[in-house]
Amino acid sequence: MPDTKTASRSVTLRCQVCHTWNRVNATRAADRPKCGKCAKPMLLDRPLHLGDDDFDRTIRDSELPVLVDFYADWCGPCKVMAPTIDELAVRQQGTALIAKLDTDRAQKVAGRFAIRGIPTVIVFRNGKETKRQSGAVSLTVLMGMLEGN
Repeated sequence: MPDTKTASRSVTLRCQVCHTWNRVNATRAADRPKCGKCAKPMLLDRPLHLGDDDFDRTIRDSELPVLVDFYADWCGPCKVMAPTIDELAVRQQGTALIAKLDTDRAQKVAGRFAIRGIPTVIVFRNGKETKRQSGAVSLTVLMGMLEGN
């Protein structure tokens, strides 16, 4: 049985430049993988911005846990929490996928997950919601949400 710490773990991401879907080996994220079409870097050390059109596939096809920050540009607590989400992406590079979803632009997904207050953070594993937290939270809380099952 392969060691899960060294086994290849992949995520399927849409290139933020040309919008081509790419399967990326997350364990090699520090090597700065490039898009197969436009050769721009697939930056896993930053939050990935998701929308209605790419949310489902990104969550479904990830072999890593995915933490999604549901936010809005006008939301004060969301703005306060943004640097924390950025730091989380740096710290979790290669072990978890960190994403953001603007609830004003991606209303279908926000409605499907019954987002009533923002910010709301949801962790997905194997395409299923496993944890949820509403309100601005610390880096420690976010790291804890990604631990274990």
